[in-house]
Amino acid sequence: MGKLRIIFMGTPDFAVASLSKLVESGYAIVGVITAPDRPAGRGRKLQESAVKKYAIQQNIKILQPTNLKSPSFLNELMSLNANLQVVVAFRMLPNAVWNMPQYGTFNLHASLLPQYRGAAPINWAIINGETETGVTTFFLDEKIDTGEIILQERVAIEETDTAGTLHDKLMLLGADLVLRTIQQIEDGSIKRNKQSNSQNLKKAPKIHKETCRINWNSPIQEINDHIRGLSPYPAAWTMLINDTETILVKIYAVAMERKDHSHKNGQILFDKKEIRVAVSGGFIQLLEMQLSGKRKMRSQEILNGLKLSKSAHMA
Repeated sequence: MGKLRIIFMGTPDFAVASLSKLVESGYAIVGVITAPDRPAGRGRKLQESAVKKYAIQQNIKILQPTNLKSPSFLNELMSLNANLQVVVAFRMLPNAVWNMPQYGTFNLHASLLPQYRGAAPINWAIINGETETGVTTFFLDEKIDTGEIILQERVAIEETDTAGTLHDKLMLLGADLVLRTIQQIEDGSIKRNKQSNSQNLKKAPKIHKETCRINWNSPIQEINDHIRGLSPYPAAWTMLINDTETILVKIYAVAMERKDHSHKNGQILFDKKEIRVAVSGGFIQLLEMQLSGKRKMRSQEILNGLKLSKSAHMA
């Protein structure tokens, strides 16, 4: 096998760990494909992706196509003369792109495929109460996350994990798996395993605002997992009804108190130090929240500034 010439495709921080692992390991990264700069923040100033920022530091050629099928992009991609493409947290590629290099195009996915195919595998694994997940490398094909599996690595989901902490674990685990995958492609020891298409597969679709709303009639464990699986982003939310006032509240951290009680689901109980919400099977203690238009605060800070009525409840 000749020397590998790699094109790396990715956009967020999750992808930077894999790219930097390859650069530090001495592989030739002949180009980086990343999302176009996008306006963000109050000033709507153009922001570069995390991958672009890293590629600039490393003096790697950068392409930011808006159309992955455009002849000009395909010609420029071909001119880089890559023989392998690596995709980490990018977007769906057309056949003309993933089929281009001699050794194919492989993707890193943050689940144990075939489970949790889709855009939000980290969130859904926690929301669904899984105790284990992992990362998978696989060769791309025509469909989303269905190609032949190369390697997998497992990791436990701890009871204290949030989407944020699990993201960071899988980011580092995934970077190591990408490196191992490339090493196997290089030495010819790679094995391909077809994915199952069982009817019992759990999916990981994109998360929308309504997905994030808390259902206070759910069992205590489901509510806890829902909040953990959406923290810190995009964050679980609810409506706090306080007399005639209705406030949108995002909830980032909670604790469970399993206990029999006779309160209505959603009823708020509070003292000078803590806020609890009655649910089926006990109470959800609210530890970190954000009231609409305010910064994130601990419960005690919120109690200092918000006068809760005896009839206050979550809906």
